[in-house]
Amino acid sequence: MELLTEQRNVTGPIVFGFLRLVGVSASRHQALAKTITDYCRRHELTLGGVYMERCAATSGAFVGMLDAVAATRPYGVVFPAPSHLGPRAIAADRRQRLRAAGAEILLVRGARPSPNSGPASMPASGSATS
Repeated sequence: MELLTEQRNVTGPIVFGFLRLVGVSASRHQALAKTITDYCRRHELTLGGVYMERCAATSGAFVGMLDAVAATRPYGVVFPAPSHLGPRAIAADRRQRLRAAGAEILLVRGARPSPNSGPASMPASGSATS
């Protein structure tokens, strides 16, 4: 697939990436970071930075990302999969906080939206986000 802006100097919408790397090897970390970078390139998005949560007990990286979202008003946040939002107990709260901040939740690969979910954002590899 060729990029629409391949011969133009155009900047795409800004997004941030987020990785939950609790107990992940260095090679897995690199593969996940590359997944976000490749997704942004394919969808002509400008990656403003990637935040990494390495400890299950704290959410400093997520709070830092929310601060950056509030300050820069990016298009959205890219996650490799829904599991990177965290355990179910906190994932729903994180989704709500991102939506309240006006950021789209973009999943490289993820589940189809449930009937109760809000409008879907940008499709990722043939699936919509929830």
